[in-house]
Amino acid sequence: MLTSDDALVAALLEIERHVGTAGWDQPARLFALVPTDELLAAEPGLAAQLSAEHPAGHLSSVEQEGFHEGRDLMSALAHIAWPVTVAGCVLAVERSFLPAALEDEIPEEGAAEFVAGHPERHDVRVVTGALRQGSRHSIARLRSNPTELLGGESMVPGLAAALAATLD
Repeated sequence: MLTSDDALVAALLEIERHVGTAGWDQPARLFALVPTDELLAAEPGLAAQLSAEHPAGHLSSVEQEGFHEGRDLMSALAHIAWPVTVAGCVLAVERSFLPAALEDEIPEEGAAEFVAGHPERHDVRVVTGALRQGSRHSIARLRSNPTELLGGESMVPGLAAALAATLD
């Protein structure tokens, strides 16, 4: 049986792999996490779509189509509430950043455009999840180093907190 922390990390890895198949330059994508056993009990026809046997505690992801259309990301998250059947949620989002040595060069007005056009910028895809019972975790992949994944419980604490708030 998977622990809730292991189930969350496994779900993040599956989602990052899924999102990665579409390449880079994607909008934010939101997923509900539901216990696979409960999902199959409610929808037995989905069993054929699941490729393998899953351990107890496994979580399946369900993408939320149309998330974030035209809204600020945090504002969009603030307007979400999940039913109790959803055990957690995951957000995949891409961002650009500059090395710390260049932070003083970023103007207050037009910062996003400045960073996006800078030759030393780095692009990252962050996949962050939170479970109703309290677990939080993130993984990240740099565009410049696509074979390596970074991960941790406190990688993007503000985003993890915003996701956890949608579960309250």
